[in-house]
Amino acid sequence: MSKRDYYEILGVSKSSSADEIKKAYRKIAMQFHPDRNPGDKAAEDKFKEAAEAYEILSDNDKKAKYDRFGHQAFSAGAGGGGFHGGGGMDMNDIFSQFGDIFGEEGFGSFFGGGRSQSRSSRARGQRGSNLRIKLKLNFEEIANGVNKQVKVKKHVICTTCGGNGAKDKNSVQTCGTCNGSGQVRKVTNTFLGQMQTVNTCPTCGGEGNTVTAKCGACKGEGRVYGEETISIDIPAGVQDGMQLSMSGKGNAGERGGSAGDLIIMIEEEAHEFLHRDGLNVAYDLYITIPDAIFGTNVEVPTIDGRAKIKIPAGTQSGKIFRLKGKGFPEVQGYAKGDQLIHVNIWTPQQVSEEEKIALEKMQESENFKPKNSKAEKSFYEKVKEAFK
Repeated sequence: MSKRDYYEILGVSKSSSADEIKKAYRKIAMQFHPDRNPGDKAAEDKFKEAAEAYEILSDNDKKAKYDRFGHQAFSAGAGGGGFHGGGGMDMNDIFSQFGDIFGEEGFGSFFGGGRSQSRSSRARGQRGSNLRIKLKLNFEEIANGVNKQVKVKKHVICTTCGGNGAKDKNSVQTCGTCNGSGQVRKVTNTFLGQMQTVNTCPTCGGEGNTVTAKCGACKGEGRVYGEETISIDIPAGVQDGMQLSMSGKGNAGERGGSAGDLIIMIEEEAHEFLHRDGLNVAYDLYITIPDAIFGTNVEVPTIDGRAKIKIPAGTQSGKIFRLKGKGFPEVQGYAKGDQLIHVNIWTPQQVSEEEKIALEKMQESENFKPKNSKAEKSFYEKVKEAFK
């Protein structure tokens, strides 16, 4: 079953502001919240669907990729650290990432005083930042897809303290302000009755505990600067400038916070002979005047090797031959481009006296005088037809 459009899910348009998108998400999340619809699987699915849409449309980078490539920008290798937007989110992910939205303007009071936040795991540390890298690929790797093992320098979890930033287990104490819940509640009397709000504890930052003695290796951050080898599965058909995202493969967060994303920008390495035009590849073939007159068989380079083609007798300069299916595949699609071979007749720049005499004799022949035929298509028409 195909995914619904994210804008359709939230009932917004591409021109909607960030605030409008946020308000639309809050409205739908409120309608289908699990606490308001206990045991209703359909409501839970709509709640998750809205969270997935909001995760993409609330992030400028992800929104831009979605606007350009649609769902396919996040579908390749989803799960297992692959490329995705939010399709693998569960309830804990949603409440952990967007729980603060449920506490705004008394929102939490509709659901048992913010019980929605307590159902998720306690907030931990600060989320790590996203990391961007450039990855160069040759034509063959782009055409077939490839797995790359890339060494990335970034913040990684401190192995000494396990990421909590404490010297040892005795250096972690329950927060006295929130008594370990990570939240503080406030009850306000209004003309409608009591309104209860839930906010993140200002003392522990929602972690529920405080560190009395910092880890010596990471100075209490729970992370150190290091290097990680990351396995990246690149889908076939990517293009220069395309950005792919790997969730949780960016910089590690502070004191156990979730890791950021790894953003991979694709760079195409120039091919020695071929040129890319969308899904098609183009090649300039140069042949001699005798080959054009008498015809010949030649080998031409392709993305995955070489191919033989027949040049018929009387071939004109500008003729375009097509090799079906020898181009690039469509990302997450079924279409595949062709290889277009543009024939150029090579004209010698220097000739011997003997060659000059022979050519002058041929020039007098009617067979060597240009004959323009209205039936013959122009070069521009040929190019336009070839790239349809």
